[in-house]
Amino acid sequence: MLPEEIIKKIRLIDIKTKLLVDEMFSGEYHSIFKGRGIEFSEVREYSYGDDIRTIDWNVTARFNKPFVKVYEEERELTVIILFDISSSTLFGSQDNTKRDTMIELAALFSFSAVENNDRVGAVLFSDKIEKFVPPKKDKTHALRVLRELVYIKFQRRGTNLKTAFDFINNTQSRKSIILVLSDFFDSDYEKPFKVMAKRHDVIPIVFNDPLEMNILNSRGLFFMKDIETGKGHIIDTAHEFVRKNYKRNLMQNQLTRRRLFTSIGLDFIELSTQQPYIKPLFEFFHKRAQKL
Repeated sequence: MLPEEIIKKIRLIDIKTKLLVDEMFSGEYHSIFKGRGIEFSEVREYSYGDDIRTIDWNVTARFNKPFVKVYEEERELTVIILFDISSSTLFGSQDNTKRDTMIELAALFSFSAVENNDRVGAVLFSDKIEKFVPPKKDKTHALRVLRELVYIKFQRRGTNLKTAFDFINNTQSRKSIILVLSDFFDSDYEKPFKVMAKRHDVIPIVFNDPLEMNILNSRGLFFMKDIETGKGHIIDTAHEFVRKNYKRNLMQNQLTRRRLFTSIGLDFIELSTQQPYIKPLFEFFHKRAQKL
């Protein structure tokens, strides 16, 4: 049985994200995530204004009056949330950690998917696959996805994006929407990521915290602990070499992922723990809608 505080947290996230879905995001979601194609629905009698290219000549000849073919979008989609539960996502300099924001975004997309009668599933990963929730399409299942994200007891602390992308490449043959929720603190994942992006509609959502960069604005000795490895050491931010090396590593990580995303034409979202995510999401929806 889930602890009471976990149940309360799930309820609060459910209420908050469900309101956002009902009031703002359900229509946006439907408009930018298209179905797998157009399929034949029915034949009906011609009405003024119908496209003459849709006339069914066989039926028209049989009944001696014009009939047209009606097509509908084959709507059902599969949404899979690739969710990074490595220890670095537990970092947060204010009230919210990166993990907190990630969970809300995952819930938002999950409820939007089931609201539009799409299937949603999740892959929770650290430096291994911790949990796979197969896609289904009802509200109860979306709540199960949320419960797993809130209450997951991960076994490992590290990050291995390659393992997560390989898992999708090896298990998901049907084209899906893949939402990658991570801080992308990793390397050597480009090849499987490109393979995944060729097969699926991939949307990277990158989470960061301002303190990760702003710590350089302070001068002095700091004890820094790597959340993923548990190792700690003292650094002197007054030392120019330390500041440059720290900043170079962060900037290189950012540059690598941005180059990767743009090189294969992907839209991506970057979110901060200290800013509301609604505006960046709508900017993403708008940008994507312009390409359709």
